[in-house]
Amino acid sequence: MRRKINIKRELRPDMTYQSIKLAKFTNYVMESGKKTIAREIMADCMKAIKEQTKKDNPREIFDEALRNTAPAMEVRSRRVGGANYQVPREVRPERKQAMSMKWIIDAARAKKGKPMALKLAEEIIAASKNEGEAVKKRENVHKMAEANKAFAHFAW
Repeated sequence: MRRKINIKRELRPDMTYQSIKLAKFTNYVMESGKKTIAREIMADCMKAIKEQTKKDNPREIFDEALRNTAPAMEVRSRRVGGANYQVPREVRPERKQAMSMKWIIDAARAKKGKPMALKLAEEIIAASKNEGEAVKKRENVHKMAEANKAFAHFAW
């Protein structure tokens, strides 16, 4: 039986910065369908980025952070002859963006003691400077892909 084809829905850009990436990021921040809270968190986060970096457009820092945390390679498990191999694969652009956003948000959520907006702002600023937990996560993924290069011929 064939699998249902997943229809990609059109996402409206963010209201203040007119960015589809920011709208998608807001959706990742959202928990339990509470979008207004996620929007408030993102607004406060962008304000904090603006204040901390002294730049008038925090969207540039946000885009830079996404670029710095996006992985080029990842490992996927592949079963060959009764053994599981970690096969390095290139990452599709949509998946790069999704992984990058999730890693930044997970790193911010792991911190304790501050409001989410400030934790998110700190993580985005750190990622834009090639620092922070999300960048470490990307480096670990790249190291795993490099270590398993011998199994690249199992790629499907």
